[in-house]
Amino acid sequence: MAKVSTSPSPRSPRTQSPAPARRWVRLGAVVLVAVVLVVAPLFLPAIANQTLVRIGVYAVAVLGLNIVMGYTGQVNLGQIFFVGLGAYVTAHGVTHGWNIVLSFVAACLIAGAVGLLVALAAARLGGLAIAMVTIALPIVGVPLAKRLDTFTGGSQGTSAIFSNAPDWSGLFNDQWQYYIILVVAAAGFLLARRLVRGKYGRAFAVVKGNEAVAASMGVSPYWTKVLAFTIASIYGGASGFLYLAAVQYTSPETLSFGHSISLLAAMVIGGAGSIVGSLIGGAYYILVPQWTNAIDPNFTTVSQGVILLAVLFLLPDGLVSLPRVVRRLARRGSAPAQQHPPTHRAAGSAPPQAPAQAPDTAVAGETAPEAPEETERQNRP
Repeated sequence: MAKVSTSPSPRSPRTQSPAPARRWVRLGAVVLVAVVLVVAPLFLPAIANQTLVRIGVYAVAVLGLNIVMGYTGQVNLGQIFFVGLGAYVTAHGVTHGWNIVLSFVAACLIAGAVGLLVALAAARLGGLAIAMVTIALPIVGVPLAKRLDTFTGGSQGTSAIFSNAPDWSGLFNDQWQYYIILVVAAAGFLLARRLVRGKYGRAFAVVKGNEAVAASMGVSPYWTKVLAFTIASIYGGASGFLYLAAVQYTSPETLSFGHSISLLAAMVIGGAGSIVGSLIGGAYYILVPQWTNAIDPNFTTVSQGVILLAVLFLLPDGLVSLPRVVRRLARRGSAPAQQHPPTHRAAGSAPPQAPAQAPDTAVAGETAPEAPEETERQNRP
């Protein structure tokens, strides 16, 4: 009896996995993008740098909203409140002589603490109830900012200049602000990527899918939602710090409910549950209003509504899914040609007949003998 070898056969070079090659290509693409982001502000005009700065500011805010809504599936219509709170905390710290790093930490921690208090009360709710709680944040925040004039400057707002380029840097103010936003935003996106790809990201996904299943698996839906809301609030505070670094001024208008709806639309258009979609959403938040204002300022809101509806109907997963949809359509278009190859037959010719198969008992070169009953039947008169 022949012995069957159980050792794996050596694979040919063609059958080896291309994963290492893809990994090197991906790493090269990341390095190239990083180099472009670092070098670009040195050659771009000031207006372009300012636009990129504002995109980075709101991309961080959309990223926080995406963590709680896109990944965890919880409604949050008050993200702009934490952006404004972070901006006010930063302005207060700068005007009172705090270090820039201390101001940033305070903006994140205070916004996160307020978000934790709100989440502890609201995470047990669901549906319209939690939506009403989060809607109340910017609605209450605007008059509150006007009344606390000793802290916020009242209706006139407050300004804080701390992001001008130092003399030793040799940079212009717009370039220095760009690098501040780049460092904070890059760190925020990397941390969010590790978060959603780790055990907490898996917990977010289970809670979003089915809270009963999550509880049966040992994942607490309540504390998971509290964690997601708190993290989103911290990102809102970081975005408020970046907002003040870019604009150097904030007012109660920063907390208005209309801005919160715009952040929600930017998250949906960019792509819910996507890190890259948050960056696309930040670009949408800044660029689309500028383009619609340039076309016709009277129809800015209408144009943005049309864009939102078009994306929802054509790309329900947001603009980040556009390459995937294009590849799917390309494969669908090429599939019929592969399944039904063309035949070159003359017009009117009969289709080819399949060759007759001999019975299984026939041997090659011989014909099978007829059955006796059949032979007798044929010889009868």
